[in-house]
Amino acid sequence: MRVHIVNAHLTYPNWSEGALTRTMVEAARTHLLDLGHEVTETRIEDSYDPQIEVQRHLDAQLVILQTPVNWFGAPWIYKRYVDEVFNAGLHSKKFLETDGRTRSDPTRQYGTGGHLHGRGFFVSSTWNAPAATFSNADSVLLGGKSVDDLLLGVTTSYAFVGYTVLESYGLYDIFRSPSDVEVGIKAYAAHLDRQLAALDVPPAATPDLPS
Repeated sequence: MRVHIVNAHLTYPNWSEGALTRTMVEAARTHLLDLGHEVTETRIEDSYDPQIEVQRHLDAQLVILQTPVNWFGAPWIYKRYVDEVFNAGLHSKKFLETDGRTRSDPTRQYGTGGHLHGRGFFVSSTWNAPAATFSNADSVLLGGKSVDDLLLGVTTSYAFVGYTVLESYGLYDIFRSPSDVEVGIKAYAAHLDRQLAALDVPPAATPDLPS
C-alpha cells in the first residue's frame, strides 16, 4: 500500500523550527516502511507541484496530514496547498466533477460527488493546549467541543472528494509536558496500525526466520 504524508509545518526561526513535526513524520515513515508499505512525503514549506500532488493523492490509499496547530488551525500554507491541489483535482476531474447534487435525483446530497472513495485520511496534530481542554463541557474556551470539531475545516475537504475520515491523533501540552509527548510519540505506531485495519489493509507478512 502507498501512504502519502503531508508535512504542514511553517518555520518561525528561533521559535518553532519543526523538530516535533519531523519526528512524527519519521515515526510514521519508519513504521510504515517496516510493515512493507510505500511512503511519499510532501513538505509544503519546501514547495510542491499541484499536479504532482494530485497524482500522489490518486496513488495513495492513505493520506496523513502532520501539522502543528497554530491559532486553532493548520498553518496558512496548508490552506494554500489545499486550494491549489484540490482545485487542480477539480479542474482535471480527477478528484470530482460535481458536488454530488443532480436535478434528475433530488435525493443526492451536497458533498457526494467525489471520486476518491476507498481511501482514508487522518490528521496527526501537535497542540500547546492540554488534552483536558477538549470534549470537556466545563472548558471555558471550547465548551465541550472536541479536537475533531476543531479539525472540521481540514477533514471536510477530504470527505467532500470521497475520502473516509479516520481517527485523528494528537500530542498535547507539548511545551509543558515533554514526558507525555514522548509517550505519545511511542504510541503513534499503534494508532497507525488501527487506521490500516480500518482500511482493511492486511498486516505485512512475518518474514521467515532462519532455523
